[in-house]
Amino acid sequence: MIKWIAAIAGYYLFRYPGAIIGFLLGSLIDSSSNKGGGPKSVFRDMTRQSVSPADFELNLLSLCSLVIKADGKVSQTEMDYVRQYFVSTYGKEKANAIFRTFNEVNKKHEISAQRICAYLNQRTRYEVRLQLLHFLFGIAQADGQVTNAEISKIQEIAGYMRITARDFESIKAMFVKAADNAYKILEIAKTATDDEVKKAYRTMAKKYHPDRVNTQDEAIKKGAEEKFKQVQMAYETVQAERGL
Repeated sequence: MIKWIAAIAGYYLFRYPGAIIGFLLGSLIDSSSNKGGGPKSVFRDMTRQSVSPADFELNLLSLCSLVIKADGKVSQTEMDYVRQYFVSTYGKEKANAIFRTFNEVNKKHEISAQRICAYLNQRTRYEVRLQLLHFLFGIAQADGQVTNAEISKIQEIAGYMRITARDFESIKAMFVKAADNAYKILEIAKTATDDEVKKAYRTMAKKYHPDRVNTQDEAIKKGAEEKFKQVQMAYETVQAERGL
């Protein structure tokens, strides 16, 4: 409607060129106003542009299902973890609708992690994809252990999402315990100098500081705070080890 009003106004002001410009500007306004709001997901409000809730959430749920089925068995605990997230984010009615649609689509089409990640790469910032990676590891850990098959699947997804190897290992170290975890979380080698350790801590603390997460969503705030605590704990571990 706006595009035609703008076209008429443009015609009266500048004749045919004005009508064309008015029509184009009005079309943009119409398009913008028709995008709608919809419920905010933990990741949606950090995307580069408006994303259709149905497409984004179905793709997110698809990635969740790949991780849940990665080790050849379906863990009820992991499924409950995902369902709890969707219910807390969208409400029970909306979450049930998403799961129903996913089940219908999943019967007809095979899930392609590469295709889904290509979609997400075009529509989300790198920081959002780091949040997604953290969320997927949270799913894998929900039943008390992260299996090698789950790690392999999440690493595959991380590659498709263009997550760097260092960022992958850093987030993985927050969920999979190892002797040198503190160094992995800080993204440095155990042979790093004391100055390099301090510099790495400042860099990682800045990357994962909750203030960088511009959202009112409690779930994503909690995730950001958890990663920030992990970075602090890693630095304190190295400090104690080195007597800094």
